[in-house]
Parts: sequence; structure tokens; C-alpha cells
Amino acid sequence: MSIIQPWHVWIILGVIFVIIEIFDPAFFFIALGIGAIITGLLSLIPFFDGSVPLQIVVFAVLSFIAFLFTRRVGKKVLRHSGSQTNVYALKGQTGYITKAVPREGKGYVKVGSEEWVAVTPDASALEKGIKVKVLDIDGNKLVVEKAE
Repeated sequence: MSIIQPWHVWIILGVIFVIIEIFDPAFFFIALGIGAIITGLLSLIPFFDGSVPLQIVVFAVLSFIAFLFTRRVGKKVLRHSGSQTNVYALKGQTGYITKAVPREGKGYVKVGSEEWVAVTPDASALEKGIKVKVLDIDGNKLVVEKAE
């Protein structure tokens, strides 16, 4: 009986793949890790114990199945990964004009508790006090239009 058994190798590989996934969250190495760990546990069964080629086939099949499952879960997680942050979170917000926006010029808009330089997308004028919606961010300026 040798010191290192095949199941040791599979479990160690599985742990290494999971650690790699921590640093490269692409939902690829986690599938290999799951496949390797399950293969390691299955290799404890006497039927799989001495057959390394069979273990490799089982590892490949289990990794492929785990890959399909983790990709589906990963896409759902990444699709709902959160909202915009920083200035980009202002898109879609409403505010009001605090200093009139002249035709082809800059004014000021207050969104939440902050005041920003405001411009319009079509270079139209907006009067003070008008409720506006933030359409986009252009450098340090908010592109706004009159809110409905």
C-alpha cells in the first residue's frame, strides 16, 4: 500500500481548483474542483479504487455536469450583481434645476442632496425650479431633460 492514494490526489486537486476559483471567479475552476472532490470520494469505493482511467472519465463527466450547473447559477448571480455606483447611480434619478440652464449652456441641478452642473441633450434651455430627469453622465456634468 503506497502512502499517497488516488483519492488523496483528487481531493488535493479539488481544493487547489477551488482556491484558484477564489482568485479567478469565472465559474470554471469551481466546476473542476467539484468534479475532483466527488471523484476523490467515489475513488474510496472499492470498484473505483484501482482504476485510474475510470476515475479520469468520471472526473471529466462530473466536471462537465458541474460546469453546466455552475454556469447557469453564475449567470443568474452576475446578472443581479447590484446597482450602479458612484455618479452612474444618478442615471434615471430626478431632481430640480437650481440655476437655469441657458440655451447651449450650463446650469445647475440638485439631485438628492448634491448639486451638479447640468446640460441638456438638445442644447435647449431649462428654467429654475423645473423638475428634471438625469439621462446620462458627461464627464462631471449631468445630461438632463424635463421630467414628465
